[in-house]
Amino acid sequence: QVQLVESGGGLIQPGGSLRLSCVASGSIFSIHDMAWYRHAPGKQRELVAVITSDDMTNYEDSVRGRFTISRDNAKKTVYLQMNSLKPEDTALYHCNVEIVALDNPQLSNYWGQGTQVTVSS
Repeated sequence: QVQLVESGGGLIQPGGSLRLSCVASGSIFSIHDMAWYRHAPGKQRELVAVITSDDMTNYEDSVRGRFTISRDNAKKTVYLQMNSLKPEDTALYHCNVEIVALDNPQLSNYWGQGTQVTVSS
C-alpha cells in the first residue's frame, strides 16, 4: 500500500512563513508529478502548485511569487514553502502524488489526509 503523510501546518500570523512536507511511503515503484491542493470552507478545492518529475513547476495565480514547491526524490518528499502568508491562504492543504505502485502498475493519484493552515492575527 501507498501512504502520503503531510506535516508542517499550524496557526501563523499574517506575513509569516510555513513549510509543508508530504512524505510518500509503501510499495512504490516510481513517483511522477507531485502537487499541493487546498480546500477552504465554503470554497472549491483548488490546485496551489505542481512540480513535474523533471522539476517543471506551476502555481495558482494568487500564490505565485509567495509559495515555492520543491521535491526530494531520494526522500520521496514534496515541500511547499509558503511566505508572506495572508488570511485568505487559510485552508486544509493536501498533497497529491502520481505514483506507480509495485502492486498496481497503473499510474494512480494518491492523496494525503491534509494539514491545516490558519493565517490569523
